[in-house]
Amino acid sequence: MKGFLFLGLFLFFLVPFSSSQLVPAESRILFQIQQFLENPPVLQEWNKWTNFCFLPQSPSLVITCSGNHITELTIVGNKKSPFESLKSSSPQALSGKFSIDSFFTVVTKLSSLKKLSLVSLGLWGSLPAKISRLHSLEVLNISSNFILGEIPSSIVNSKYLKSLVLARNLFNGSVPDLKGLKILEELDLSGNNLGPKFPSLGDNNNNLVSLNLSNNLFRSEIPNGLNKFTHLQNLDLSSNKLVGPMPSFLFSLPAIQSISIAKNQLSGALPGSVSCSNNLKFVDFSSNLLMGKLPACLGSSSRNRTVINVWNCLSSTSTKSQHPRTFCEKQAIAVKPPPRTSDEKEQSTVKLGVVLGLLAGIVVVVGAVGLLIFFIVKKVVRNRVEGYKNDSFALEKNSTLSKTADGGNARRTMRMVSLGLPPYHVFTLEEMEEATNSFDPTNLVGEGSQGQLYRGWLRDGSVVLVKCLKLKQKHSPQILQQHMEMISKLRHRHLVSVLGHCVVTYQDHPNTASTVFIVLENVVNGSLKDHLSDWRKRDVLKWPQRMGITMGIAKGIQYLHTGGVTGNDIKLENVLLDETLTARISSYNISLPPKVGSESPLAGPDQFTSAKEAEKEDIYQLGIILLEVIIGRPINSQSEAEDLKLQVETSLAESPSKLRDLTDPCIRGTFAYDSLKTTVQIAINCLEKEPSRRPSVEDVLWHMQYSIQVQEGTTNSGNLSGNQSGKLSGNLNNKFY
Repeated sequence: MKGFLFLGLFLFFLVPFSSSQLVPAESRILFQIQQFLENPPVLQEWNKWTNFCFLPQSPSLVITCSGNHITELTIVGNKKSPFESLKSSSPQALSGKFSIDSFFTVVTKLSSLKKLSLVSLGLWGSLPAKISRLHSLEVLNISSNFILGEIPSSIVNSKYLKSLVLARNLFNGSVPDLKGLKILEELDLSGNNLGPKFPSLGDNNNNLVSLNLSNNLFRSEIPNGLNKFTHLQNLDLSSNKLVGPMPSFLFSLPAIQSISIAKNQLSGALPGSVSCSNNLKFVDFSSNLLMGKLPACLGSSSRNRTVINVWNCLSSTSTKSQHPRTFCEKQAIAVKPPPRTSDEKEQSTVKLGVVLGLLAGIVVVVGAVGLLIFFIVKKVVRNRVEGYKNDSFALEKNSTLSKTADGGNARRTMRMVSLGLPPYHVFTLEEMEEATNSFDPTNLVGEGSQGQLYRGWLRDGSVVLVKCLKLKQKHSPQILQQHMEMISKLRHRHLVSVLGHCVVTYQDHPNTASTVFIVLENVVNGSLKDHLSDWRKRDVLKWPQRMGITMGIAKGIQYLHTGGVTGNDIKLENVLLDETLTARISSYNISLPPKVGSESPLAGPDQFTSAKEAEKEDIYQLGIILLEVIIGRPINSQSEAEDLKLQVETSLAESPSKLRDLTDPCIRGTFAYDSLKTTVQIAINCLEKEPSRRPSVEDVLWHMQYSIQVQEGTTNSGNLSGNQSGKLSGNLNNKFY
């Protein structure tokens, strides 16, 4: 009897829940979303019998219902964003049929949504303003997609937003005024191309707990208004172009736990009286232009607090990884104030209007003399306003393409990335001898001014390259070890990565190093020079593949420059291609900080060249490679490069047919002319004789991304000339990361 009673009670409670059904209209909307997203794996099990409100939750799919309506929709796909480096053999963005406007028209019909997360789904296009139709939205996460353009200002109409995550997309331009989001707790705009003005967050937003603006293009001072964010725990402004002094109040915010402002252009000295919050556990302000002594709470005596301060010009640190004071002084002078925004121009125009109105009054009063003054002033004003225009070096004035390269794009931090490589290892001399068969001459791959390069086999069977560097001056193993720790972090998709090292000391002087062996990964598919020199291999490299390769080279250069590795030997023979035609820079400047007045033991003769000049030399070499992939053969001298630059410059000005005639016949019929034209203009600017006139690597990436977008748009529309479609390489992420 009790068993029947228990069963009855169970069925009583079970029936109302199991009979609960989602309203049919919202079920149809979910099926439409499935179609828009091109039936990703996480949604493939959906069918007409699916009870959406009772689907088991997973990290990839969450649907929560309340009152027969959907209140939470979380879909996490497997399409990697432009800034993620995992290899894939399929395109990462949704197909050309996808319409982001139509997609959000459907999504916003789920009017009861409080949480919407659409992550790694390949969404592309400009985020439509209609996103604000979701009036009850509390969490919006559309990270790791390909969404372009500006963030719509209508986003501030979502008054209940507590979390806004738009990270790792291709947003650009200024961030809309977010002061209206009064209860916002999390804001993550990292990994885009936003800037240059720092976002306006309001002075009374005391709810903000986490703010991440890293890897963007913000170029302004850090606003004093942040000192009112009393609940802020995590602040990440790294890898931007922020200027001005370091605000000391950041360290004393009452709730602050983590601060990262690395890789900016902050300058000056921190006041010695800086106080730090007891909650502060992590601080990173490396790679800025800071000088002077560290405050006590950020010094070596600070307990239970990690402080990273390398590559500034600080005088009171235990690490030797600091620039000389003169470096920061010169760089700080070179940092220009951010360009005037459109709002400032409008204000300036209003002020000028007042001035002109007054002048018009003078005309009425004083007659002909006043009229003459009026026209003179008007002409001067017009010239000044025109002087503020900042045209792109490769695009026309009326270009409407959004900034999409990451120069932020992209990741700029020198972090360890997952590339399927073994952990970094410190080898013994015995292991080096075993790997190279006691440096057998048959394993010698090459020899240069810096030493020999051997092929070797590790105990696990993997093939590696071993670079043998004889030290030209005395260094302690401890100094070498410290520097090799920095080199160990040089792991990136577009570099031949360092797997380990071995330091050998003199037998009679065990505290003095004599030789360094650097173990590098082996890339077996040959160099870019091999591919352009062999007609069969060259024919495989159509225009889209060549754009993916050159984008990869530029991303590798940007990564090296971010870590202060400049003056690299960027040549065709030093760019290796793996089995997926991913570019890997193999000869970058692995150097040690030299002693004063002596030659670096690992670097070449150009080690004393200033970092800025070395960066511009890398840009010049990139311009040479761009010309070489366009014409389809190596360039053998600087004079030949100058002649070719003049030819393409002339052809670019004269007619499309002449420019096409200069291209490698293997790529004709596979490129969009505007894509080719933009790439040619990039090469021309990289090859400027005056280094200061050459673009930055971020500018190069910006315009290469434009070239790729034009190519993709033309390919998708089927408007390529010729009978070859020149489909993009399977590694779509090559051109982004």
